[in-house]
Amino acid sequence: MGPIGGITTAGSLPALEAMIRFSGSRHRLIASNIANIDTPDYRPRDVDPSGFQRLLGEAIDRRRKETGGDKGTLRLEGSGEVRIGPDGSIVLDPGTPSGNVLFHDRNDRDLERLMQDLAENGAMFRVATDLYRHEMNRIRGAIRETR
Repeated sequence: MGPIGGITTAGSLPALEAMIRFSGSRHRLIASNIANIDTPDYRPRDVDPSGFQRLLGEAIDRRRKETGGDKGTLRLEGSGEVRIGPDGSIVLDPGTPSGNVLFHDRNDRDLERLMQDLAENGAMFRVATDLYRHEMNRIRGAIRETR
């Protein structure tokens, strides 16, 4: 790994990238649920964000043990709902959570819950991208020798 690779795998950047990938994939999943809200027999699909956050925390702890700090590759390991591709991509394997009222068209929908999931996931994406942008601006400033 060259000197640039060391910059892009240091600090919080790998964790923020993983959060951005996860929330982007989950956003597509939630949008599909919303688009199919009136489709007969449709069951919304989702993944548990706390499960992903646990995986991310475990990967950060592993990196700290292996490197003694915050440098080095962040190796995420998959779970039942989240798989990590060979290129580092995050692939979701959603389940069909239940608990909603089954309507006459056999659709298991809850628009309020879907909107809440969309807002929470959007906030996670926004925070991760804002922090990522801030870190990249710091790196650019260091390269240009400015603040």
